[in-house]
Amino acid sequence: MLRIDVSARRPPLPAPARNRPAGWGCVAAAVFATWLPAVGCAPPGGIRITPVPVDQSLEETEVYRDDGWVTDKIALIDLDGVLVNDTPSGLFESGEHPVSFLVEKLRAAEADATVKAVVLRINSPGGTVTASDLMHHELLAFRERTGKPVVAFLMDVAASGGYYVACSANVILACPTTVTGSIGVIMQTVEVTGTLEKLGVTTDAITTGPHKDSGSPLRKMRPEERTLFQNLINQMYERFIKIVREGRPLLSEAKIRTLADGRVYLAPLALEAGLIDGIAPFEDAIATARTLAKSHRVRVVRYHRPLGWQPTWYAGSPVPPAEAAAASWVARAARLFTSGPTFLYLWRIGM
Repeated sequence: MLRIDVSARRPPLPAPARNRPAGWGCVAAAVFATWLPAVGCAPPGGIRITPVPVDQSLEETEVYRDDGWVTDKIALIDLDGVLVNDTPSGLFESGEHPVSFLVEKLRAAEADATVKAVVLRINSPGGTVTASDLMHHELLAFRERTGKPVVAFLMDVAASGGYYVACSANVILACPTTVTGSIGVIMQTVEVTGTLEKLGVTTDAITTGPHKDSGSPLRKMRPEERTLFQNLINQMYERFIKIVREGRPLLSEAKIRTLADGRVYLAPLALEAGLIDGIAPFEDAIATARTLAKSHRVRVVRYHRPLGWQPTWYAGSPVPPAEAAAASWVARAARLFTSGPTFLYLWRIGM
């Protein structure tokens, strides 16, 4: 167990009012609110209108402050959900481009001289190979440019690509119940020839080479194609091993390879294996960042879009209804697995 003196810890305080005013579309909202009931579209109980700021630049909210005179800050950055190099869109999903959003927050932390360290809170089963690699690269580049330490704190799940990104941090801490590991690569494909036969449907492809349609769901995979894909998977796996080796220098390559068979580990086993540095409550992640930054008193701040006010460091984005969340995952999984072969650093039960 990694234990650090956190005697200066205090309960999180409500965040102060924002310093930067936002431009609001109040006139349009007022007109819309007046017009809608008149045409008979208002539901029982009325309509709630939420003006949206024109300027969507990141804002900063303080979620914790030590007692006394405080100037130094620790930036708390969350990394949630499936890591893709794409902007979610569709009937049940909308949101930020995960890679771009992370870079935007890192730039804000870099530009602020009073930010002395970053706590990266990860709750992700991983995602695509490239998205995971880009995030890892951006965090290492941030550390190199600024000299500011990064502490990774693993939440419910930080597996596969989530763990890949964590390896960019100076220190990795986890909750006692965190699931992590799953070091490996998967390429998931589908094959629907049996269904097409029952429907009386035949398909054909005209290509410029024998491997142009490799991985097509419309025919069975040939042995030589499987060999080609396996070679690609092996190369990506070797890069994962390299990333873990660089991020966990106390682990030998041989040891990493014994751990990297795709399985996940509960935090105590991950600690015993050397995949993480400690099991601790979240306050210790802040205390560790404070120690690495050599700051005696700190403020903890978060970056968010306007209207995304967070009262404490445990607060997060509004959680959608279970049905919408499930539909969002189905939609994203459908894109990953039906748009063609996709290379993934991803852990998902039953996949």
